[in-house]
Amino acid sequence: MLKILHRIVNMTGKYKARIRASYITAFFKGIMLKAPLILCFFCISYFMQGQMDTKKCIWLGIAVVASVILEAVFEHISNVLQSATGYMVFADMRLKLGDHLRKLPMGYFTEGNMGKISTVLSTDMVFIEENCMGVLSELVTFLISQGLMVVMMFVMDYRMGLLSVIVVAAFIVVGNLMLKTSLKHSVLKQEASESLTEEVLDFAEGMGIIKSYNMLGDKSKRLTDEFEKSCRKSIDFEVAYTPWSRALYLTFGIGTALVLALTAYLYTTGAITPEYMAGMALFLFDVFTAIKSYYGQMARLTVTEASLDRIEEVFAAEELNDEGKKDLVSASASGHEIEYDNVGFAYTEKDVLSNVSFKINQGEMTALVGPSGGGKSTIASLLARFWDVKSGKILVRGEDIREVSLGSLMDQISMVFQRVYLFQDTVYNNIAIGRPDATREEVEEAAKKARCYDFIMQLPDGFDTVIGEGGASLSGGEQQRISIARCILKDSPIVILDEATASVDADNERAIQEAISELCKDKTLLVIAHRLRTIRDADQILVVTDGKIAERGNHESLMAQNGTYAHMVKLQEA
Repeated sequence: MLKILHRIVNMTGKYKARIRASYITAFFKGIMLKAPLILCFFCISYFMQGQMDTKKCIWLGIAVVASVILEAVFEHISNVLQSATGYMVFADMRLKLGDHLRKLPMGYFTEGNMGKISTVLSTDMVFIEENCMGVLSELVTFLISQGLMVVMMFVMDYRMGLLSVIVVAAFIVVGNLMLKTSLKHSVLKQEASESLTEEVLDFAEGMGIIKSYNMLGDKSKRLTDEFEKSCRKSIDFEVAYTPWSRALYLTFGIGTALVLALTAYLYTTGAITPEYMAGMALFLFDVFTAIKSYYGQMARLTVTEASLDRIEEVFAAEELNDEGKKDLVSASASGHEIEYDNVGFAYTEKDVLSNVSFKINQGEMTALVGPSGGGKSTIASLLARFWDVKSGKILVRGEDIREVSLGSLMDQISMVFQRVYLFQDTVYNNIAIGRPDATREEVEEAAKKARCYDFIMQLPDGFDTVIGEGGASLSGGEQQRISIARCILKDSPIVILDEATASVDADNERAIQEAISELCKDKTLLVIAHRLRTIRDADQILVVTDGKIAERGNHESLMAQNGTYAHMVKLQEA
């Protein structure tokens, strides 16, 4: 229990002092919590001994009222220090997680970790924030209260004090066994929650495919199975936890009964006075309440342990090294803008790229062509440092991109993907992502160059129209042109283009080609080509197969070689 509390406190970082300060208020709250009982004991003793007078009665009454008020004050201070701090801690932690995620290689997001990230954000952090941060000082209060009750038992009679210590020890034994069982099952419960989140995301994102292939029954069964699995694990947790919870209540009942029996025995033998007997009747059902409440928080804290493990696991994911201090200088009038020098890369053990070398001069267009899975997209992604090379190096203006800060590198690169993602925000803000400090006139000019101004103005609120998540309320061609407008606004000297017209209709293709022409003026281009007729004028064409450059040259020279490229062109023309 103390280990879990220590982990939670360490997690609070700069707010650690506030949490520890709440322990002090919890200490005084624990005293004030039992003060009315102790004062009532003195009141009864005075009455039974005939020593009560007006003055004592008034002072005891004032003391009881004061203890109740002070308890409320200390509880309020504790809540301010603790619960409010919990929300601040996790507000900072969510921002820290966002910063961490943006530094992770893209591979992390394609290896089945989306469910883990979603569960950490929507379940684990929320659970600790709402259920655990508010009980830290309460646990200290329970410990202080229990200590006071044991001391009172020793004050009344050493035998009653020893019995209290034995019963508390029994609580600790049962509580630790309950903790061990709960920890085991809480891990399984949280793993099932993560698996369920992953399946829900998969089901929602693939709804179009599921419907079009009439797979609702199959996919729904998988989702239902995950719900049932999560339900079973939650029930298993309760089934495993409940017997120990009942054992805790049984220990409480037996302990209370033993104290009552010992009190009666001591009274009949004359070992304690009638006043102490009356005091024990007052204390009887409160002797072990604190320790019972302490272990009653066990279930929360064991789930917290599993949640902390998962949060730490996400934060432990290795970030891309961003220790580069260099900034990319402005493009020179001559020389190589981009150079791949014997680049090798592997996602896992299998090599994806091997000894890839080529150069791109400033203002030139290099096209990557070849069969699917050959490594074209990987080559382009490595330039933007979505991953880092495993061997060799990539140079931009003579600088190894690993020695350049990510911010400086990305300032020089714009990317247009086949699959566009637009945020659930206004059209204006989706374009302005390219350069947040741009004026409205600059945003509108970028939209005009991207051939999307006219259809934007036909939307209900023009540039202020809120579009659906992922751009769901726009056609594919419209989404693509808005993404190109972003890049035009950013105006980076290097453009990576995953040919945007590969899956749109003829009308949109013409508009998109015009938009791309605006984007690419005087830029250095690395193009992943799908329609070979669009890259016939490229300065350099690289044929990528099996992670290697099989052929290189311009269109005419490659056609003359009558190799892979010529074969691909003939197939498309046919």
